[in-house]
Amino acid sequence: MLSRTKGWLVAAGLLLAGGAGAQTPDLKAPDGFKVTVFAEGFEQPRFMAVAPNGDVFVSDPRAGTVVVLPDRDGNGRADGKTVFASGLNRPHGLAFQNGFLYVANTDGVVRFAYKTGDTRASGAARRIVSLPPNGGHWTRTVVFGPDGKMYVSTGSTCNVCVEEDGRRAAVWVYDADGKNGKPYATGLRNAVGLEWYGGALYATNNGRDMLGDDLPPEGFYKTRAGGFYGWPYCYTTRPGQPQVWDQDFGRRNAGVCRAATPAFALTTAHSAPLGMAFYDGKTFPSAYRGRMFAALHGSWNRSTKSGYKVVTVDPRTGRVSDFLTGFLRGQSVLGRPVDLAVARDGSLLLTDDGEGRVYRIQYTGN
Repeated sequence: MLSRTKGWLVAAGLLLAGGAGAQTPDLKAPDGFKVTVFAEGFEQPRFMAVAPNGDVFVSDPRAGTVVVLPDRDGNGRADGKTVFASGLNRPHGLAFQNGFLYVANTDGVVRFAYKTGDTRASGAARRIVSLPPNGGHWTRTVVFGPDGKMYVSTGSTCNVCVEEDGRRAAVWVYDADGKNGKPYATGLRNAVGLEWYGGALYATNNGRDMLGDDLPPEGFYKTRAGGFYGWPYCYTTRPGQPQVWDQDFGRRNAGVCRAATPAFALTTAHSAPLGMAFYDGKTFPSAYRGRMFAALHGSWNRSTKSGYKVVTVDPRTGRVSDFLTGFLRGQSVLGRPVDLAVARDGSLLLTDDGEGRVYRIQYTGN
């Protein structure tokens, strides 16, 4: 069992932007973990992918770039930042597969030829999938499954509605070249985080707004081909239990909710779970191996803010536990966690698009 004792970790000397009176975050994590800055100076660092040689690639949608962060000397801090590709349309999700870097722009998936060690694209991007752009949720996420297929998530245009475009509020599956696309999982309002683990595709999901501070809880889903997960008709209030009807939408049809697969784990409403990573490194204590780490970006419309932290989720029991806090001091926001990736050295990397940083989390045992 994981220890519930927490230790204070101060990222010394890291003054956050915000002018006079800017505050330094006291990052609270389990005893024995150390948090440092891996890289900074981004406009909007979002999703990451680790290249075959260990270089870390980061999307920066506001800048329209994908940036490479090598750490060739292994000192736990990026040697520098190199722009791999620019002029992209709000790039977000990244994935490496069979000699290509795939980039999920807001209007489609493109890919670049990639050779191990490349830090700049050798040619232009080739679009292989077109997607409906922007909308209420503009991010697009791309991952590859053990079957070699490409899985792409696209969020809804709205808070709650019936979408006209079936690619919205869903995960679609394609061949690696972008052909033969079809729905894989539907009824996911905004599945920003996608990760394969143990032969299953897991997804985070951002629930609807305007039902008060506590409804609906944010969900973590274990998806399957052809699965339906409730939105816009219903949502999960208890992990693994039948979903409940959304009283503010449409005509009651209990059968729709009975057919919807519920979330296997829940966290506070409006906390906005985004990226996640299953820990498969070898440097964390064994209790963390196979555990989902998820970034809660934080609420925008809750009377008392929720999220602004990293949690762990046990994929077997659905138990959700705080792992890294301190991005919220009282009601003052000191950072907004976005995505997690396991680095080649076993550390855990975390993007913060509120302050333009990438953090490195390592277990030292001290």
